[in-house]
Amino acid sequence: MKKIYLSVMVAGLLAGCASNGEAPKATAGQPTKNTIALMAKLDPTKAPAQNFDLSKWKLNIPMEDDKPERAGKVMEIYVHDLSNQEKPFSNPDWFYTDKETGAMVFKTPNKAMTTPNSKNARSELRAMLATDYGDPKNNFTIASNPDAASYGAVGGELSATLSVDWVSTSGNDKKNGAFSTVIGQIHGSTNEPLKIVYRKLPGQEYGSLYWRYEINATGENRSKRKDIYHNVFGAYNLRTGSPEPTDGIKLGEVFSYDINVKNSVMNLTFVKNVGEANEVVKTFSVDLSKGKYQGNEYDEGYATDWMYFKAGNYNQCNVGSSECTNKGIAAGDYAQVSFYQLDLKQ
Repeated sequence: MKKIYLSVMVAGLLAGCASNGEAPKATAGQPTKNTIALMAKLDPTKAPAQNFDLSKWKLNIPMEDDKPERAGKVMEIYVHDLSNQEKPFSNPDWFYTDKETGAMVFKTPNKAMTTPNSKNARSELRAMLATDYGDPKNNFTIASNPDAASYGAVGGELSATLSVDWVSTSGNDKKNGAFSTVIGQIHGSTNEPLKIVYRKLPGQEYGSLYWRYEINATGENRSKRKDIYHNVFGAYNLRTGSPEPTDGIKLGEVFSYDINVKNSVMNLTFVKNVGEANEVVKTFSVDLSKGKYQGNEYDEGYATDWMYFKAGNYNQCNVGSSECTNKGIAAGDYAQVSFYQLDLKQ
């Protein structure tokens, strides 16, 4: 399947709170030919599932579920409801189609109901290769797993073209969760071999894109797990007063990522300014079966683990550890991500 990459440069940015009560957001400049071609495939009048193949995804959005069987839990939209072509799901606050571009929009406040074991709100898709969570066929594994045939797939590929339109402007700059959101993941049974993160400090024009590999430490060594950071564009550890990451990505700028797990190797490709004279491509590869990543003695690797893809907007700015505020959307206390292309091959 052909992948389309594009880049839109931001012409202006609303730096403060919106005076009319609406959410502040980035404003993009004139679209490129690639942008126009991609938008031509999207219908702004249709629901996300009518523009994108969501037949292997379920969705969480940051509000309480109204289904009796999920009372008191975060809203979950099942696969058959999300991808229903006659009555496709959308939500005007958290998951909808952009009325101008046709992009699939994920919006998340700094504080809302969360999934179990997380302090961060999300509007996010979770890949579903089967209908039963407990069925091994619902997840994928890698070729090194001797029981690989029991799972729904061996490896897989997730590609996306997107823009981060806004990240929270409140928070503690010494906390990496502040001003950031996760836009793509591979989640394991317990830990995560991949999280792709966008982060932009208030007052800076450019944000940073980076990814994290979590040491898969389990059992009595579980407390030893930690994230290992990899810069893609910009730098993950910027603080107030840090130089502008001019090699980074602006709010509203469209870029792409591709996650291709083949055999036991995770291959990552990140692209910005696609098709332009200043196109930049960054690639990374990790053998998920080996363990001891970058010499870490507690990393068991993911050779026999099961995994699944995630994509969307997992806001890392919370009112706890990140010290973000929750004064509302108009105050800029939210994150927003727009997808122009999303393909899952499994």
